[in-house]
Amino acid sequence: MSYLTDQYREQARARKALPEVPGQMMSEVLDQVGAQRRTLLRGGLGATFAAAFGGSALLTACGGGDDATPTDGAASYDVNFKAVSASVGEQVTVPEGYVAEVMFSAGDAVVAGASAFTGAFLTAAQYEQVSGGNHDGMHLFALDGVDPNQGGLLAINHEAPDMRVLFSGGTYPASPTVDDVKIRLSSVGVSVIEVQRAVSGQWSVKADSTYNRRYTGNTVYQVGGPAASLVGSTVVGTLNNCASGETPWGTYLTCEETTDNYLDPTQPELGYGWVVEIDPQGVFAATKRTAMGRFDHENTAYLMDADGTLAIYMGDDSTPGCVYKFVPSAKVNTSNRSANQNLLDSGKLYAAKFNADGTGQWLELTQGLNGLVAGAQDPGNFTQFTADAPPAAVTVDFNTQADVLINTKAAARVAGATLMDRPEWVSVGPDKRIYCTFTNNGSRKITDAANPRVTNSHGHILRWVEAGNSAAATAFQWEVFLLAGDPRLSADNLKGNINGDTFSSPDGLGVDPQGRLWVQTDASTSSGTTNTFGNNAMYYLDQVTKASSRFLVGPNGCEITGLTWTPDLKTFFVNIQHPSGTWPSNVQGNNLPARSSTVVVRRTDGQPIGA
Repeated sequence: MSYLTDQYREQARARKALPEVPGQMMSEVLDQVGAQRRTLLRGGLGATFAAAFGGSALLTACGGGDDATPTDGAASYDVNFKAVSASVGEQVTVPEGYVAEVMFSAGDAVVAGASAFTGAFLTAAQYEQVSGGNHDGMHLFALDGVDPNQGGLLAINHEAPDMRVLFSGGTYPASPTVDDVKIRLSSVGVSVIEVQRAVSGQWSVKADSTYNRRYTGNTVYQVGGPAASLVGSTVVGTLNNCASGETPWGTYLTCEETTDNYLDPTQPELGYGWVVEIDPQGVFAATKRTAMGRFDHENTAYLMDADGTLAIYMGDDSTPGCVYKFVPSAKVNTSNRSANQNLLDSGKLYAAKFNADGTGQWLELTQGLNGLVAGAQDPGNFTQFTADAPPAAVTVDFNTQADVLINTKAAARVAGATLMDRPEWVSVGPDKRIYCTFTNNGSRKITDAANPRVTNSHGHILRWVEAGNSAAATAFQWEVFLLAGDPRLSADNLKGNINGDTFSSPDGLGVDPQGRLWVQTDASTSSGTTNTFGNNAMYYLDQVTKASSRFLVGPNGCEITGLTWTPDLKTFFVNIQHPSGTWPSNVQGNNLPARSSTVVVRRTDGQPIGA
């Protein structure tokens, strides 16, 4: 979650006069860390691809929710790269023998024939055809007739506007015109671009592709599922598109990390906070899937059984929030893509309860079960308060399943789900082990086994396994995989237990098809944090030894987020969100403002990443 999201949320809470819950702002985390600031860095700080289901490249292999396993038997995937040092500066740093090349930046042309932002501001209609801002989650989809290691369709989320690309001085007008509102809304949503690899190894956007399109805050979306009766048949706009996921039938799930439209408060709130299913090929209409619940969605990841039973895992990026799982009523049709078009409109939604003994249950969020009835008492976010002064309970009427889905956060609390320290990305590995990052919670007062630290300023990672490794399981076994922090910090709750290169605030997460775990960070970019950890970065974590190796460091002011790859794992796509200095113009040779961008990481010798 971008710090910009924090700011927009604060404005929305103030506008609606909502009561404050401690820990909602990154600044509160920084206040806790500030007392422990120490200068720890010395010296100069350096400047879904398998056609597995009967021919279509958009029907991906079952199990894991990541791309199919590479088939290059001669390649080595052993991790041997030389880790890079923590650093700050106006560059993307990668290991020796690697390059990180800028491919796609905020304001670049998307739709064929569009005029890119080159310094002069565009019209509202023109901004609808160029890249949005704050690149976040993304996924690379195969395209029939194209070698998936040489090209495909890249779907990219845009969490928030890159204001300097939109308005003079990067400032939204105090009295915006109708076009100003449209321009800001054009900068969120999703870009779908066809990308291609040249003989040289460099990647670029195929400018004339008919697949290139935008889905923005001005687009009209269909609404499906039980809550459509309350939301309406259509909604104008999607926004705060944080991370994402894919389905086994090759559609893109973009996640709305907000339960209102703070960019256009005239729109009804119930239209936001959903998972939106988008077909990269544009065959199916973009649809908000209400059966998957309404909350501050971060990403999705799936596990699928051999019989087509599907589970989609999700985190509520709130402080605190819960972890969820959705199991559709019908099984995935692995031979007919169109048969899955509305699969996500019916099913059971669950919230996770992490028990102290390492067991866990999926609590069903169905009206009439687990206390979800009229007159239910929502205990609120009690972990943010002391035990002797809890928040006042709020009465919630769950009369229908639509009520449960509209008020999913309250439903999870009423059912007894565990309130977690800001759940972010979930990833399912080829071995069916499931990982989730919990970025931080600087105002936690009450701890539990799954959230063991008060004032959890640096976050942690959990790992769990479903009973029988089944998507249909309602029980699981879990463990704390890692506590982020640095042993050089003085307070015990800030030290963590990282073996190797330390980091703060794990966010982006991906287990690649070879079972290698990659983590990206979204820590504060203030000197109080960068003096310890350097700029936000991407790490490889050994799943056995839990050793951490820093793979990539971003430029000043950025968050590292978004991760996808080619099937042969020779190309990684990584997003650099909200850089604040001179990058990427300093490497592109222009005078444009700092812009969120997608970079391509590859080895110069053409071998798989990491080896």
